[in-house]
Amino acid sequence: MEKDSSEAIAKISSIFIYPIKSCRGISVSQAPLTPTGFRWDRQWLVVNYKGRAYTQRVEPKLALVEVELPKDAFLEGWEPNSTSYLEVKAPGMDVLKISLSTPQQVSDGVSVWEWSGSALDEGDEASKWFTNYLGKPSRLVRFNTASEARRVDPKYADGHTVMFADEYPYMILSQGSLEALNKFLKEPIPINRFRPNILVDGCEPFSEDLWTEIKINRFNFQGVKLCSRCKVPTINQETGIPGSEPNETLMKIRSDKVIRPTQKQQGKIYFGLNLVCKDSFGEGKGNIIAVGNPIFVLKKVSSASEASA
Repeated sequence: MEKDSSEAIAKISSIFIYPIKSCRGISVSQAPLTPTGFRWDRQWLVVNYKGRAYTQRVEPKLALVEVELPKDAFLEGWEPNSTSYLEVKAPGMDVLKISLSTPQQVSDGVSVWEWSGSALDEGDEASKWFTNYLGKPSRLVRFNTASEARRVDPKYADGHTVMFADEYPYMILSQGSLEALNKFLKEPIPINRFRPNILVDGCEPFSEDLWTEIKINRFNFQGVKLCSRCKVPTINQETGIPGSEPNETLMKIRSDKVIRPTQKQQGKIYFGLNLVCKDSFGEGKGNIIAVGNPIFVLKKVSSASEASA
């Protein structure tokens, strides 16, 4: 394990929040930190009639669903009032307005991957909207922080929790890595294929593979696991149509066989790094990170083979 210098290695160039899992993200200039990730990130989930999560893996049309929150929602300490709404839009659909007030209805038997529990149900209007859009029975639910805790894999980050994110509270990726990948592709792809929370610029391609501890603002983040990729990066986020790239190329340049040849082979491809925040959040001010914040690498490994995956 190497300790790095005190000089910033990169800066945050974009922050992305995905309020409804598998729907479009919002680019913001700053975002409050919470123990489960950025505030509002993956707080909502579209489920089928059995309560199972819908994602772009099986419903690529979700890529076309746009989500908006009030412009002040990312200010520290902001709280919604009776006129605060989540607005949802999609081609051919009227605008759906979801009150940010806590719903009274509870849905039991909601499940995403290995987790199941109860969630707050956003009601019949939201259900009808998503049912009509997807063409199959659907409901929109909100994570119930009052009664539920969804723990991440204790092997990698014991004691940490998420809402409806796939695995971990934060995912970081560098512009350098995206540009390096695009050099191999016939048609360059945008960052939205990979759905990171934090995009940084100024570092060498794939240097984030090596980061085991970084500092942003006054917060320490732990790099807990390389981000293995599913089929979602193959879905064009402007059209909802899947293809073969970039995963075909990633298999040639970013598979475990290529970047982790000495480790157990799982047939996976990696792009990005999952993070948890090591600090606790008090009632004080300043629990926020912003575009332009420098990235300081406190600890790193010397190769991707040494990183957790």
